[in-house]
Amino acid sequence: MNKIDAILIIDDDPRNVFALKTVLKSKKYQCETANSFHEALKILKNKRNIALILIDMMMPDVDGYQAIKELKASDIFNEIPVIAITAQAMSGDKEKCMDSGADGYVAKPVDMNQLMIYINKYIKNV
Repeated sequence: MNKIDAILIIDDDPRNVFALKTVLKSKKYQCETANSFHEALKILKNKRNIALILIDMMMPDVDGYQAIKELKASDIFNEIPVIAITAQAMSGDKEKCMDSGADGYVAKPVDMNQLMIYINKYIKNV
């Protein structure tokens, strides 16, 4: 991971954002945050340093499933890996996330060891 690369956390719950951001920053990752898909798009358009996206699947404006489909259909953002993070952990939910185009899936409460496996798969720490 280059020093300018960042992880974008998209979640409408500030407690989830705070927890993820705190742990990732302690591991020397730069983080950007958005509380909606529309806010995330603004960040993605203005900051070309996003190396990975962590997205909550249940958000009020555009849910994670639709957001991932739009990101993966984009000529600009389709190469950025997207990890679905969700409290939806029932049978079939992982498949639904992966079918929408997610590159990984982590159920809430987030197992940071599992999340770090995905992060390390897609980006290298500084």
